[in-house]
Amino acid sequence: MSRFLSNATNRIDSKGRVSVPAAFRSVLAQRNVQELYCFQDFVFPAISVGGPDLLERFERQISAEDPFSPDANEMSLLIHGGGIFMRLDAEGRLMVTDFIRDFTGISDEVTFVGRADHFQLWQPQAFQAAQVRARGGRRLAGRRS
Repeated sequence: MSRFLSNATNRIDSKGRVSVPAAFRSVLAQRNVQELYCFQDFVFPAISVGGPDLLERFERQISAEDPFSPDANEMSLLIHGGGIFMRLDAEGRLMVTDFIRDFTGISDEVTFVGRADHFQLWQPQAFQAAQVRARGGRRLAGRRS
């Protein structure tokens, strides 16, 4: 299966690059993703990362709306105004730019989080706190799966 699963935390090097986990690079290779579409997540303080198909999926959703509607305008603002394209370098590293740092609070480490068809970049403590809240919410609702 070519899904992004699990999580891993890697250190940012002195030049501002971080190695993308091998399992995630493998999924990108299986999907033949050369250019990464990155956007500021709508809910979490995280950068969501996927291939051009991720952007296309959002653009299909926007184009299904009246182009002058508030929903289409808001979605475009988030998807286009809050997104960039990036590439991995030859060693499978991603440059941790101000676009990433400013939105997430990432400083010296990045937690990569699998989200099935894409992955996210998190500040490690923020990810841990979000997981604790999600588990607590499911427990309070009496859900086990």
